Amino acid sequence: MAMNYNAKEEDGHNHTSGVGPNLGKSKKPDNTAFKQQRLPAWQPILTAGTVLPAFFIIGIVFIPIGIGIFVTSNNIREFEIDYTGIDPSSPCYKCLNVTLNDPPCTCTINFTLDYAFESNVFMYYGLSNFYQNHRRYVKSRDDSQLNGDKNSLTNPSKECEPYRTNGSKPIAPCGAIANSMFNDTLVLYQIVNGAEKQIPLVKKGIAWWTDKNVKFKNPTGNASNLEAVFAGTTKPINWKKPVYELDPSEPDNNGFINEDFIVWMRTAALPTFRKLYRLIEKTDATYPTLAPGNYSLVVEYNYPVRSFDGRKRMILSTISWMGGKNPFLGIAYITVGSICFFLGVVLFVIHHKYGNRNNSADIPN
Repeated sequence: MAMNYNAKEEDGHNHTSGVGPNLGKSKKPDNTAFKQQRLPAWQPILTAGTVLPAFFIIGIVFIPIGIGIFVTSNNIREFEIDYTGIDPSSPCYKCLNVTLNDPPCTCTINFTLDYAFESNVFMYYGLSNFYQNHRRYVKSRDDSQLNGDKNSLTNPSKECEPYRTNGSKPIAPCGAIANSMFNDTLVLYQIVNGAEKQIPLVKKGIAWWTDKNVKFKNPTGNASNLEAVFAGTTKPINWKKPVYELDPSEPDNNGFINEDFIVWMRTAALPTFRKLYRLIEKTDATYPTLAPGNYSLVVEYNYPVRSFDGRKRMILSTISWMGGKNPFLGIAYITVGSICFFLGVVLFVIHHKYGNRNNSADIPN
């Protein structure tokens, strides 16, 4: 039976006129390169000549990079003390059950540094089992209020609930993040011939520049009288003092622009984290920043962690061009490079042994 050929129907257009069962638009895709999947494509042809050099190049490049990163990480000095006080023999055991309403509890931990810290030393506090990445916790803040907006100061965002108001007064700063701010005080001493020498701790320069100068601002007003600027507001429920008394001696480090507060407000991604607390700057090129010897850490224990099975740590660390101590990245480079180089050798042996074999069958005459 002969059939009529219609080129327009081939293009996917239905030109049927009149009435009948064929009336309506065709569901056939248009005859275009895109809809008919005729676009030009490139697919690599994997041969021994391309695969083997790729494996060897990756191995040769990754292994030295990994060794360099690993050695650099190992050259970073780091010392850590857990001062939670879980162990009954710990000097801070007496402070373990401290609550927010208790007076400050002070404990002293003596320790020894076996090696020198040559460059600038970064002092961190660390917390464990503290989930700053919880969705409701992360959202519980008012960025407009923290940026100095007058309206948000007296009428905080509803995201701050239940730490939005206390009684009839708005909370400044509002939200769960600010309410749970870390408030232990750490003081470091070097013990020389039985006498204690306090190590100067720098409290400025610990926050990101963008946070300090862009995201966080005090409300407009008399900067020398922040109490009047924050009039009509109240402190967060768990705080022992209002925001304008975080650092009264330093006007450019008080209120919302206090760097300890700014550092805390940058939430951590994991439940075990550390945050920068102080800087110990190198002042004399001929002497290390922290010499080997005996030291003591005096802790004003204010921050309770037992309720959520948390732990508290103090960390002393130097840094390098790659940041803090982190051997994982170097190990990862070395592992990937070694695997690629090993696979390159194995594939080279297999190709050398079997690649030139004649697979054609002998056809008898």
